[in-house]
Amino acid sequence: MTDTTPDTLHDDHHHKPRGIMRWVLTTNHKDIGSMYLIFSFTMFLLGGAMAMVIRAELFQPGLQLVEPNFFNQMTTVHGLIMVFGAVMPAFTGLANWMVPMMIGAPDMALPRMNNWSFWILPFAFLLLIGSLFMEGGGPNFGWTFYAPLSTTYSPDSTGLFVFALHIMGISSIMGAINVIVTITNMRAPGMTYMKMPLFVWTWLITAFLLIAVMPVLAGAATMVLTDKYFGTSFFDAAGGGDPVLFQHIFWFFGHPEVYIMILPSFGIISAIVPAFSRKRLFGYSSMVYATASIAGLSFLVWAHHMFTTGMPVFAELFFMFCTMLISVPTGVKVFNWVATMWRGSLTFEVPMLFAIAFIVLFTIGGFSGLMLAITPVDFQYHDTYFVVAHFHYVLVSGAVFSIMAAAYYWLPKWTGHMFNETLAKWHFWCSVISVNVLFFPMHFLGLAGMPRRIPDYALQFADVNAIVSIGGFAFGLSQLIFLVVVVKCARGGAPAAAKPWDGAEGLEWTVPSPAPYHTFETPPDLKEVRDGH
Repeated sequence: MTDTTPDTLHDDHHHKPRGIMRWVLTTNHKDIGSMYLIFSFTMFLLGGAMAMVIRAELFQPGLQLVEPNFFNQMTTVHGLIMVFGAVMPAFTGLANWMVPMMIGAPDMALPRMNNWSFWILPFAFLLLIGSLFMEGGGPNFGWTFYAPLSTTYSPDSTGLFVFALHIMGISSIMGAINVIVTITNMRAPGMTYMKMPLFVWTWLITAFLLIAVMPVLAGAATMVLTDKYFGTSFFDAAGGGDPVLFQHIFWFFGHPEVYIMILPSFGIISAIVPAFSRKRLFGYSSMVYATASIAGLSFLVWAHHMFTTGMPVFAELFFMFCTMLISVPTGVKVFNWVATMWRGSLTFEVPMLFAIAFIVLFTIGGFSGLMLAITPVDFQYHDTYFVVAHFHYVLVSGAVFSIMAAAYYWLPKWTGHMFNETLAKWHFWCSVISVNVLFFPMHFLGLAGMPRRIPDYALQFADVNAIVSIGGFAFGLSQLIFLVVVVKCARGGAPAAAKPWDGAEGLEWTVPSPAPYHTFETPPDLKEVRDGH
């Protein structure tokens, strides 16, 4: 008689297929995490190539290389790919890999849905990139697709763009549901909410944000679709609609979206800084409450993107004060990271270098955000390169640097090998120098009045733009070093210990390196786990 105990049935169900089908059919959280990370890096390089087109055109004044319409397509698709194709899938990949290991769960709660939420993403981006080859070109109205640019004046490919956006949204919502169910139901016995690592906390809060705001984006995109193709007039004043209504709906999604792209970063930095300071994280519970406060306040500030639309002064004051208020919990986080490092036994391995760069550069982005929050001053900054400098400091030297920090921190656990420290430091220094050459001068361009999203500019901006473009090309090329480091590490290198970093704490460091295909078949013992680790 064959053995039909639940264990053997479980093993039959979770066998490890070989070849390409292993990746197509996999329900293993580590495989899916790896696919998300590979996909996001591919998109990062593609979106970066589009940024190179933008910077090559802006290297000198005058129209040099591309048509203005194609320039607009590049700015639009660059933004969409970086937001929905690079940063968000990278964080989802990190969540897939690390959240089950950090909470002592054997896998994600909904493994088949996990597979599905990944595999619809490549199709969404094929649609989006394919739209560039249509007659009339791809979307050319900015990643914020304001009406009437995306309705009355948009190319025929708008339908593909909206469909792609819907698929990305469905993927995000499914991923968020999976994270919430996993964290709430599958923590190891004894792991209370206030013992969860901060990366798990930040992702739990991010997942609720995703479920709240992705349907709002879907609504805005659907109204654009029906305005363009089905004769409705949600955003057309001639038919009783209101173009500014689009901005309200879009930014009600758009501002929480900004925090969706930065909250997981806070969790990553909160894991790395204590590890290389060899100290407990300062103020664990205040970090949890600060993250929740940021998430809550993010729903009250959307119209700070719209100060110049002519809203009542009372509304401008409300959104100005709410926006300034968000800097308080953010400041708590920065203070806690610095306090963690204070008088610690610091060492400066590559993950720590990226974490420190994150703290310094993200804070610069935070300060310029505070400047943009002040209504009368925003009238000067609005739609200039000052805004471009602000959000790139937050999202490149913020979100992207934290993803790189995470990759270097957990790479030994993923591959079982230590990466090449020398090459990784080259990657860090090239990136951190070039990213500042690229984005810092944009503040001055913006203050001097250079408008964004325009392929030509006045002669007085020429020298600064040349410097910015050189920084851009240097930053882009620096990322190829990262690719070399990761490939070399995956193919071999010095074997990694179960806990390659001295000060690292948490359940993921209790399993061997590389992490086995199935972790925690039986729940781990949490007696050793301290609050916040």
